[in-house]
Amino acid sequence: MPVSVANSQLIYDALKACDVRIISALPETWLVHLIRMAEEDPEVTLVRVAKEEEAIGVSAGAHLAGVSSALLMQNHGFLAAINPIVSLALLYKIPLLMLISYRGHLGERDPWQTQGGMVTEPLLRALGIPIWHLSDPRDVHRRIRDAQTLAHAALSPVAVLLARELMWEE
Repeated sequence: MPVSVANSQLIYDALKACDVRIISALPETWLVHLIRMAEEDPEVTLVRVAKEEEAIGVSAGAHLAGVSSALLMQNHGFLAAINPIVSLALLYKIPLLMLISYRGHLGERDPWQTQGGMVTEPLLRALGIPIWHLSDPRDVHRRIRDAQTLAHAALSPVAVLLARELMWEE
């Protein structure tokens, strides 16, 4: 799969510009370069989680310690993390900057991704979580900054859906 190194670097630079110092992630194809960049950056702590639910706790702890964080996950990972998003982040007003690879959406070639792709947005909306589709590299810095600003102002999770058009090079 031709994941874009250049666009991954744009996303990573935008996170750094937002003073993100902790990134939690579970390995995922579209996020492979972002995870590598975080791992190689001495100014960022990469927390590799076994389950996406753990990433919610990592970001909650970072927030309480006054440190900016971001979560990298696939939309199926978001689906797996709904309980701690509701029972921790939403209940206790914890800002989450969630960058979600938007698998299973238009153009998806892998049948096992499609069901998760079809329910991601309806579930985000049902939870009242603001959504931004990020598909244009020119919007990366502004939209990630805006998402982080909203998450902290609203003390709420915010989802940035990383679209195929941004993450793939074909």
